[in-house]
Amino acid sequence: QVQLVESGGGLVQPGGSLRLSCAASGSIFRLYTMAWYRQAPGKQRDMVAKITSGGSIYYVDSVKGRFTISRDNAKNTLDLQMNSLKSEDTAVYYCNAYFPVTKGTYWGQGTQVTVSS
Repeated sequence: QVQLVESGGGLVQPGGSLRLSCAASGSIFRLYTMAWYRQAPGKQRDMVAKITSGGSIYYVDSVKGRFTISRDNAKNTLDLQMNSLKSEDTAVYYCNAYFPVTKGTYWGQGTQVTVSS
């Protein structure tokens, strides 16, 4: 089992930047597929970006060119650099870990990102 703790959310003006971080417990972090999801009020939780244990990366079209996902397996951390933020990026952002062998899925508590002038 893995525990996930997000940090780095906040209020930012349109066009600004934020960096989210997720700290994970456990000794096999490197084997997990890690992802960031977000959930806006009244909407479902959707994947924003993911990075596999092998380093393959996927972004949803709406954030391509603006967001960058990265992981540090030595530090057990997952980051999401968000640039050129828009009001529609406002949501609670969740860190997710998926272990393919057991299909176990784990979630952080979420961090609020608000993009507003």
